[in-house]
Amino acid sequence: MPGKTLANLTEQQQKWFTAVREGLPRETGKTLAEWVAIARTCPETAHRARLRWFKETHGLLQNRASYVLSEAFPPETGWDTPDALRAALWSDALAQAILAAVEKLVLALPEVVAGQRKGFSAWSRRYQFAALRPVTSVARLGLALQPVASPLLEPARKEAWSERLVSVMVITTADQVTGEVAQLLKSAWEVS
Repeated sequence: MPGKTLANLTEQQQKWFTAVREGLPRETGKTLAEWVAIARTCPETAHRARLRWFKETHGLLQNRASYVLSEAFPPETGWDTPDALRAALWSDALAQAILAAVEKLVLALPEVVAGQRKGFSAWSRRYQFAALRPVTSVARLGLALQPVASPLLEPARKEAWSERLVSVMVITTADQVTGEVAQLLKSAWEVS
């Protein structure tokens, strides 16, 4: 199961993974082990092609197929290896400084679950309230706040994180991560 060490998953995410695993036999007629054996017969090698193969050949849709594939072909970096994901994503020194400044504010809040993804770092309470991703010498901070909450925010557009994060702040230096950013993070945390 992705996240075998569940410290990097919220309670909601843990329940989701458990529900997918336990629901496979009831909803598909096959156990996870049986689906993993089937996955290993897939002639495709790329993830998207394997997902398409599962859907076309076995009727298994994206979420379940992704779960099965993560068990059949564990990635070198994934939910189980947050440090490796983080190192690969935050390799630029300027981006690392921005991450450190934001993370200092986020982790000062209680009950925060830090989750590292391939394309961003995420923070949740019950639900994701903030995420940060590097983009060519800047970082984009997504928040679970309406853009009207601050002139620093703009509407999120086609971001890779939770649909709950509806606003974005572009951060170009760690010095921009001030008390106003701390208040925005706290406000987003409060609604999560």
